[in-house]
Amino acid sequence: MGKFVKNVDEFFDFCEKNEVEFVDFRFTDIKGIWHHVTYRSSAVNKGMLENGLPFDGSSIEAWQPINRSDMLLKPDIPTAFLDPFTADSTIIIICDVYDIYKGQMYEKCPRSIAKKALEHMAKADIGDVAYFGPENEFFVFEDVKIKLAVNEASYRLDTVDGEWNDDRDYGEMGNMGHRARTKGGYFPVMPIDSGVDLRAEMMHVLEDVGLEVILGHHEVAQGQHEIGVKFGTLVEAADNVQKLKYVIKMVAHLNGKSATFMPKPLYGDNGNGMHVHQSIWKDGKNLFYKEGGYGNLSETALHYLGGIFKHAHAVAAFTNASTNSYKRLIPGFEAPSILTYSSQNRSASCRIPYGAGEAATRIETRFPDSTSCPYLCFTALLLAGLDGIKNKYVPVGPMDEDLFELSLDEIRERHIPQMPHTLREAVEGLIADNDFLKPVMTQEFIDTFQHYQFERQIWPDEARPTPFEVQSTYSC
Repeated sequence: MGKFVKNVDEFFDFCEKNEVEFVDFRFTDIKGIWHHVTYRSSAVNKGMLENGLPFDGSSIEAWQPINRSDMLLKPDIPTAFLDPFTADSTIIIICDVYDIYKGQMYEKCPRSIAKKALEHMAKADIGDVAYFGPENEFFVFEDVKIKLAVNEASYRLDTVDGEWNDDRDYGEMGNMGHRARTKGGYFPVMPIDSGVDLRAEMMHVLEDVGLEVILGHHEVAQGQHEIGVKFGTLVEAADNVQKLKYVIKMVAHLNGKSATFMPKPLYGDNGNGMHVHQSIWKDGKNLFYKEGGYGNLSETALHYLGGIFKHAHAVAAFTNASTNSYKRLIPGFEAPSILTYSSQNRSASCRIPYGAGEAATRIETRFPDSTSCPYLCFTALLLAGLDGIKNKYVPVGPMDEDLFELSLDEIRERHIPQMPHTLREAVEGLIADNDFLKPVMTQEFIDTFQHYQFERQIWPDEARPTPFEVQSTYSC
């Protein structure tokens, strides 16, 4: 926060210095999608920034009814940054949403919910800061075709990385033949890694908008990439996810390509996760650290993780928020669904990363993905973890074996808990288990969220025949 401006006065000085012509106010809906409204800079004054801007809350899915539609955007001034893509100088400000009818921050605004979660943690006297470090994987495609009709359904995603293009005629340029192959894309150099320059451009632009970039590389799957940025506090980290997704999509778009954070776009290859590193601190001390413990984890860290595993089905409704999420969470593709923990073992749902000393000790939940709203994802993880600390839940583990080698029968015989297998299971888990969310999320929000998931994701997906179903059952 505050990388460019710290208060209203600095904001106007910054705008004058950078000859800003437009001010773009952005906010996030329950799906995690950014919305915006753009004002001429000459129309923006101090009172507007301090008191809020009116907008129509009924036009946002799953928000207000038409007869109570007026709401306010409350700009968070230290989030301001220059839009790197507009032709005219434009400054972006991330906003919270204010409910004028209840006289409070809006109970369905994900960013406001995340802020409330931090207040709850402080009131519980558990910690004074929660750090989150998401790792958002993504694919880059050169061509995307989708068709969804009454009598047909199809999609086609194409990347020059794809081994299916081995015999494709590329005209005068020819087919160079250097490709990563299925599950063969982790860390190759050029010419197999054809995304070096594109990622470099993305990394430069991410730094321009205030993120501290650490690394970039080709991921395991064909056309898959990752760019790592520095962790932050809960709300800051969620803001950074929104900025990162915006930048990556736009840089790809301006280069004639398409970037997606969809969890499982390719059958038979690895999918996109959003691994989330977490730790809680108090008075400058890492509460997750205990020297000599397994992975240097304290009892507090284990109880926190125990809470996440205890409420995993309900948590998954927020961390894995699409039907496609669960096509990624299957054995064989480095997408762990077994609810245990292990030091450095990537087959467990929670990995304890290698690191020396207090500063580096943390947990890494590996099941979330980027179809989640980052504010709600991090909040659900935090609230489950805090409930685990309160009730001293103990997670299954540690388990250092390769869990991907276990059969389903072995998992059942050993009573090892698993993630839900479908979004329906996750949302039904949320309906049955949501008291741990109640200190922060209202019943109205929880009801709205689960109804939205059924109406916009689950039922439409369950009602549609797929090409595989037609192929496998047509002749029955």
